Amino acid sequence: MTQKIRVTDDVLRSIPDPGQGAVLPKDGETNILITSALPYCNNVPHLGNIIGSTLSADVFSRYNRTRNRRTLYICGTDEYGTATETAALKEGITPRELCDKYHALHKETYEWFDIGFDLFGRTSTAKHTEICQSIYLNLGQHGYLERQIKDQTYCEGCKKFLADRYVEGICPHCNFIDARGDQCDGCSRTLDAIDLIEPRCLIDKTHNVVAHSSSHMYFKLDAAQPALEDWIKKSWKKGKWSPNATINADGEIVDARMKSGLKPTPVTRDLAWGVPIPPLGREDDKEMGGKVLYVWFDAVIGYVSITGEYTPEWKQWWLNPDNVRLYQFMGKDNVYFHTIYFPAMLLADGRNWTTLHHLSTTEYLNYEGGKFSKSKNRGVFGPAARETGIPASVWRYYLLSTRPETADAMFSWADCIAANNNILLKNFGNFVNRALKFLSAQYDSVLPESGDAPGPLSPNDPLDAEFITDVNTLLKDYIDAMESVKIRLGLQTVMLISSRGNGYLQASGLNKALMTENPQRCAQVVSRAVNLIYVLSALIYPFMPATSDALLLQLNAPARVVPEVLSTDILGGHQIGQPDHLFKNIDEKMEQVWKVRFGGDESAKEEEAPTSKRKAKKANAAPNGVVVSGPKSPEVIALEAKILEHGQVVRGLKENKEPKDVVDAAVTELKRLKGELVLLEKSAVQ
Repeated sequence: MTQKIRVTDDVLRSIPDPGQGAVLPKDGETNILITSALPYCNNVPHLGNIIGSTLSADVFSRYNRTRNRRTLYICGTDEYGTATETAALKEGITPRELCDKYHALHKETYEWFDIGFDLFGRTSTAKHTEICQSIYLNLGQHGYLERQIKDQTYCEGCKKFLADRYVEGICPHCNFIDARGDQCDGCSRTLDAIDLIEPRCLIDKTHNVVAHSSSHMYFKLDAAQPALEDWIKKSWKKGKWSPNATINADGEIVDARMKSGLKPTPVTRDLAWGVPIPPLGREDDKEMGGKVLYVWFDAVIGYVSITGEYTPEWKQWWLNPDNVRLYQFMGKDNVYFHTIYFPAMLLADGRNWTTLHHLSTTEYLNYEGGKFSKSKNRGVFGPAARETGIPASVWRYYLLSTRPETADAMFSWADCIAANNNILLKNFGNFVNRALKFLSAQYDSVLPESGDAPGPLSPNDPLDAEFITDVNTLLKDYIDAMESVKIRLGLQTVMLISSRGNGYLQASGLNKALMTENPQRCAQVVSRAVNLIYVLSALIYPFMPATSDALLLQLNAPARVVPEVLSTDILGGHQIGQPDHLFKNIDEKMEQVWKVRFGGDESAKEEEAPTSKRKAKKANAAPNGVVVSGPKSPEVIALEAKILEHGQVVRGLKENKEPKDVVDAAVTELKRLKGELVLLEKSAVQ
């Protein structure tokens, strides 16, 4: 098929997809290093885990590739520590066997979701041991390690010290009876196992647990605090961190541990599964024999060691702060380790490390009014998403559109189905299909000569000035949002651009009559619509890469960059591929099916409960109180889609704390649309 594309650096993407060849930073350019929190290698990720770090980081990684920036995205399984030993004990296998099992499961899950790591590695490697031990030795050499003798939990039955996760007991703060040795799930406080009341051995709860003294090495965080505080304030300002648990919007450090003064923290544990402690050449080395690095110490170094598995030139990424920007993605419960603990380690190490530039955190995604629970089979875990038949692109869209950026969010099957049917299908998909089907049917798939010169379209165009200006404004909004890592706002803006494309086709009156009466204008409308679709292929790529690939296939065009303005880049004489629907309708009846399938035992009981006639009638009523019978009209469907889309815009404005007059205007418009829907539905019933 004939391709006629404007071939310039500001059109075509030169940076490959994730994982396609080794990428190294280049001096003098913007090089982006991205990590997402390493998942524990002892469980299956659920949707909240996926949106919390791996998917969000993937979006930002792909966005930077659409700006032709050298980008590296690293993640992997966190494999050492007591959590792994405990899980292996419960499953009756070795820690290595457990890690092999869950690493493969995590990798398979992320691959299905189209999450594109440059490398998804693991921490139980020789490279990890090498780099962890080098940092430990540097801390010792620079005086940041000290030996302390403290009481620890000791099991008289097992005849060994018990690591945190091997001990349970009553929380000394909230009296929760099943608190773990490292953290209480009742009050979320970090604990020391020795402080538990009535401690129990997890291996055998009949064993007697007592306190015995043991020697361990401690990282002197108190000595690192002055340099750390200075670093936090500079990095917060330079990287434009959003307010978090460490520093607020005014640049004031608010972490309680830092305000009261950091204290030495243990970096060794009495375990077998972990990074062995290297000798420091000191008298206390013999007391560290048989111990391993504490998992909190070695896990964050996994970002570096996995990069070391990716390329022997890993130092070009991690010891290159002048040319590399580090973006880290995680849930809100990981902020301390990435803004205080890990940076303090790197500063104390003494080498010129690439440290955190920007931190992106999420709140929690809950499930249908409650929490995800593996033990209760509540929520969608791992590969189960595939079992629904919903494509990965649709999953990605819905999760990202509800990304809990400033407050906890709720997963809802009804909202998920509506997002597919009312936004993806009837907004984005409709625009693309309508324009390309018209080009295929009326021009034999060959783009006509529009009269537009190659390159940017003029915002003073005699016919489409408003359309071109609107698109250019939205493109700026999109770039601003994505540069600030406001991922959900970026996605909302993409949908506004596709909606503007729909409006353009409608206002232009694109049909056979226009082609007959004004062929030049018709060719111009088709060309501008096709070039907007080409732009959308780049804008949607970070969020829905498979959808972007489908667009490029239908356009018969190579991957492009995100432009700053709308241009004529696909030229007259270009032949497109075969138009096809990007999305399929999801039957609304599946909501109840999936609620039962993923709701655990409680939803099954609800399904069996009889429903009264009054409740059934109420269930069939629309939110505005109008009882709906029969199929909805196209007008109602279109207006519902517009309301859903505008509701997301309002939500984004509120969470981004836009000016009150802007929010009020958007809310007023939303109320007007809802009122219009009520009148429309009432007229349909009458």
